[in-house]
Amino acid sequence: MNRTIKQFYVMAMLCLVIASCKKENQLQPADNSTLSSKSLNAVNATGDDGNLLLGNPSGAGGVSLPNNYLMTKTYYTLSYSRDRGTPNWVSWHIQASDLGTTSRTDGFKADTSLPSGWYQVQNSSYSGSGFDRGHNCPSGDRTASTDSNAATFLMTNMMPQAPNNNQQTWANLENYTRSLVKAGSEVYVICGSYGQGGTGSLGGTTKTIDNGKVTVPSNIWKIIVVLADGSNDLSRITASTRVIAVNTPNINSINTDWKTYRTSVKNIETATGYNFLSSLPTAVQTALKQKVDNL
Repeated sequence: MNRTIKQFYVMAMLCLVIASCKKENQLQPADNSTLSSKSLNAVNATGDDGNLLLGNPSGAGGVSLPNNYLMTKTYYTLSYSRDRGTPNWVSWHIQASDLGTTSRTDGFKADTSLPSGWYQVQNSSYSGSGFDRGHNCPSGDRTASTDSNAATFLMTNMMPQAPNNNQQTWANLENYTRSLVKAGSEVYVICGSYGQGGTGSLGGTTKTIDNGKVTVPSNIWKIIVVLADGSNDLSRITASTRVIAVNTPNINSINTDWKTYRTSVKNIETATGYNFLSSLPTAVQTALKQKVDNL
């Protein structure tokens, strides 16, 4: 084989190796932990009803972030904490078509989609604890179909919630939110919890349940962005858009009027370390985060 043929053979082999490597790299799934908050928002938010349209508050990502693990569901998106056994936050959108006549399915169940080896909180894990299996994304926000309602009963959507907080104060806020949608608005909601130690129906402060596998939060919060029903939602959010931020103590002696616990988005950011509304222009973010709703 002369030198020219050898050189041609070597060059051909190199081209094949390079092409193979490129193809292999294209087929490798992206690790969400390497994506920025805005990149994750682009991946997960599709159109006006994207669950992460307003941003990824904690920069949640892949399995390399076990206490900030991004889980993209059809009807909501969340950041899950493996060690706490609860979501850090859950984000979703409500429009008129999400509200129907489907009855509450009540099918609490473990989330088998968690990574292999992670503890799966069970439907019985809260039994006898004095705390409710408190929804982050409520059953009542997903009544258009049996599938959408059933999806809210995964235990990765639950937090240990003082019964009066869950059944009264929080229920009143959820009902009010849905009344806005029924009156012609659509809303973007982010709900979560932080801290450790709540007071349930048994009295006293409880830090964990389920043999230490589930942390009882000290506080439960929610942020609601309210828009008139329409399209191109992100571009319609301005410094004058209504934002409702609420932060409640996780106690059974709570005031049933959720308005008592209104605060600013900025205060919730300070308590959690998250960055909310990050998809919006900086000037709009700054204005909205300072507001305390008074309607």
